[in-house]
Amino acid sequence: MNSPSHNPALGKTPCATVSLEQTRWFEDEVHAHDARLKSYLRGSFPSIDVEDVVQESYLRAWFAHAAEPVRSARAFLFTVARRLALNSLRHQKNSPIIAMPDLAALRVLDEGRNAAEAAAVSDEIALLEEAIAALPPRCREIIILCKIQHVAQREIAGRLGISEITVQEQVYRGIRRMEEFFMKRGAIRHWKDNT
Repeated sequence: MNSPSHNPALGKTPCATVSLEQTRWFEDEVHAHDARLKSYLRGSFPSIDVEDVVQESYLRAWFAHAAEPVRSARAFLFTVARRLALNSLRHQKNSPIIAMPDLAALRVLDEGRNAAEAAAVSDEIALLEEAIAALPPRCREIIILCKIQHVAQREIAGRLGISEITVQEQVYRGIRRMEEFFMKRGAIRHWKDNT
């Protein structure tokens, strides 16, 4: 982990040179719990971004120890991580944004592709993610359910409490908006070839 340079919450900037003692403390007392902390978070809070929570927990432990010695780094670290995870869950519950699956994690590459082809596909996936993210929330939700998760329109209508006609209209509008998004970026040929 890179040494933090500023923590607005504490209102101070630590010295540019980090003491060897602080670095050793972090490695021995905090980072040593990395695997157990991630395992705990994944088991207890499967819908959060574990890496983000762990990094924020590390940062808070670092600054807390810089201000005054932390008695039990493990207890402090797990308590902070638990609170951050709970805050993340509360935020997710209150957020109107629908979580989008990680399209980059989908196995869409042929084993025989070369690096240039793989990079091009990766760029196309990133562009598709941007296009979907740019849709209005309800439209995005319907496009993800229909076109990515392959849920039937009747089932989508039932889940969302809307008519099948509304689902069809949202799919149509979503595809048109995505085509416009791709045209503006000069990538419409790829979208039409792949649908």
